[in-house]
Amino acid sequence: MKENDFRSVWLLLAGFCAAAAVVLALCVTARSQMPDTVGRMLTAEETVQITARNSPMTEYVYLSPNADFPPGDAIRKVTVHHMAGDLALEDLGASFARRDRRASSNYAIDSSGRVALYVEEGNRAWSSNSLANDDQAVTIEVANDQVGGDWHVSDTAFETLIELCVDICRRNGIPELRYTGDETGTLTLHSMFYDETECPGPYLKSRMGELAGEVNRRLKSG
Repeated sequence: MKENDFRSVWLLLAGFCAAAAVVLALCVTARSQMPDTVGRMLTAEETVQITARNSPMTEYVYLSPNADFPPGDAIRKVTVHHMAGDLALEDLGASFARRDRRASSNYAIDSSGRVALYVEEGNRAWSSNSLANDDQAVTIEVANDQVGGDWHVSDTAFETLIELCVDICRRNGIPELRYTGDETGTLTLHSMFYDETECPGPYLKSRMGELAGEVNRRLKSG
């Protein structure tokens, strides 16, 4: 092997090792920032402590590793998603717990109106295919009691969605939800940031103006 070829191989190897070291350092840093409550069943005391930092409506907690800790921005928005299925909160939590899934939400609501927490409000969920949106939004998955078609959700789930939005706004100092039909509002949808999805489906999308209006009415009424 010629000297120049030998030197080129070593330079390539050195570059590869440097890149690997950077990736390893980033992984270690990310791991060190991840709370030890993530990705495991919690004790009763831990559940109480975590719920106290988030919505008191929470009935089930399983924290996903698919998040950023912390997001680094103030909460200004709520983003609505749908499950594309009638999933139990535990099943959705198991899905979000998979690292290869690379998805999560802050909250979910099942068809009976139960609320789950998967990513604390103080952290960024991986939800909307938009770093800028997820950095300032609390994201909510809502179960569908009809699979396909309009992707209907139960009346109970929709009422809980209203209550959860009111609670999020009150605790985070959001004076009102504005649904503008695009990403400039403080009430946004997954489909606004990703052309390849219709999430949260026609039914919920058709009721976003109603949702914002009722949330704002309850905020003003105290």
